[in-house]
Amino acid sequence: MVLDTGSELSWLRCKKEPNFTSIFNPLASKTYTKIPCSSQTCKTRTNDLTLPVTCDPAKLCHFIISYADASSVEGHLAFETFRFGSLTRPATVFGCMDSGSSSNAEEDAKTTGLMGMNRGSLSFVNQMGFRKFSYCISGLDSTGFLLLGEARYSWLQPLNYTPLVQISTPLPYFDRVAYSVQLEGIKVNNKVLPLPKSVFVPDHTGAGQTMVDSGTQFTFLLGPVYSALRKEFLLQTAGVLRVLNEPQYVFQGAMDLCYLIDSTSSTLPNLPVVKLMFRGAEMSVSGQRLLYRVPGEVRGKDSVWCFTFGNSDELGISSFLIGHHQQQNVWMEYDLENSRIGFAELRCDLAGQRLGLDVKNLA
Repeated sequence: MVLDTGSELSWLRCKKEPNFTSIFNPLASKTYTKIPCSSQTCKTRTNDLTLPVTCDPAKLCHFIISYADASSVEGHLAFETFRFGSLTRPATVFGCMDSGSSSNAEEDAKTTGLMGMNRGSLSFVNQMGFRKFSYCISGLDSTGFLLLGEARYSWLQPLNYTPLVQISTPLPYFDRVAYSVQLEGIKVNNKVLPLPKSVFVPDHTGAGQTMVDSGTQFTFLLGPVYSALRKEFLLQTAGVLRVLNEPQYVFQGAMDLCYLIDSTSSTLPNLPVVKLMFRGAEMSVSGQRLLYRVPGEVRGKDSVWCFTFGNSDELGISSFLIGHHQQQNVWMEYDLENSRIGFAELRCDLAGQRLGLDVKNLA
C-alpha cells in the first residue's frame, strides 16, 4: 500500500491487469457492499474529496481522484470490514479502483492500492478512529512501516513538535483536510535565506500553506523561496559539485538544478545541510536526501543527480509541499489529539528491526 497523508480516499485495485502483482477481489468477500449513488453516504460523506462524485451507468457512487504528480484513478465506492489487530471496523468506505493513469507505471504495478490518511471524514485514520499514528520511511526504495495508535519506545528520542495550522473559514486555495504546518524560514549550513516571513504565510485566498505529504515524492517550494534556496545551494556547492549545464533539462517539470556525479563514485561529496524551520521545530535535510539520482540519465561516465527541492509554481501548485524524500530516516508522528506533528531523525531500517520488522520487504 502507498501511505498518503495528502489524500483522503483509500482504494484497492479491483480489476485484474497483466502487470499487477496483487488485486482485491470483491467476489471473494462476504462483507463487501457496493454504495449506490442514491445513498446518504454518497450524497453527504464525500464533500471533502477533490472532485465531486458522480453516478455511473450501474447507478453506483463513482469517484475520480487526481494527484499532484498528474496521475489519476477512478472506480466506485464500497463498504468493507477492515481489521487491525483486535480492532474491527465494519462498513468502512473505500474505493474499488478499476482504471487509472500513472506517472510511474512500473512502481505503481508493485502496489495493491493507496491508504488515504489526511484529515477528511473518509480518510482511513478517521474511519478507523485512531487519534495518533507514526511512520518511518527508510532510504530503501521508500519502504517503511506504519504504526497506528500510541508509539512509546525507550530507544525513541524525544520528538520535536510543530503545531498543525487550523483555518475554519473556507478559503478557495486552502486545503482544510491537509496536515498543514507553518514554515517560517530555511537555513543552508546555518545561513538563513534572506526572505521576509510573509512569503511563508498563506494569503487571504489560502494560497501558500505548507502541507506535510507522504504521497508526494519531493519537496516543492513557492517560486521566490525556491529561487533563494537554489541560489544559496549553488553558491555553497560551487567547487564541490559539477552543474549539469543543460538549460532545457528540467526533472519532473519543476526541478531545474541538476548535477553530474561520477557513476563509479560510491558516496556523495560533503554537502551543506538544509534546515526547514517550522514553528517550534526544525527538520534537517542532509546527504542523500538532498540529491536524487535520475534513473537512466547518463552523460558519458557521469550520472545525473537533481536537487530534491522543486518549484511549486512550475507544477501549478499554490502551496509548499514537504514530500517523502525529505522525510526518509525521520520518525514522523501525527498527533491529532493534540493537533501537532512530531519528528526526530532515526535510521528507519534499524527502528524496524527493533520492532521485529524486515523493512526491506515492507512496501
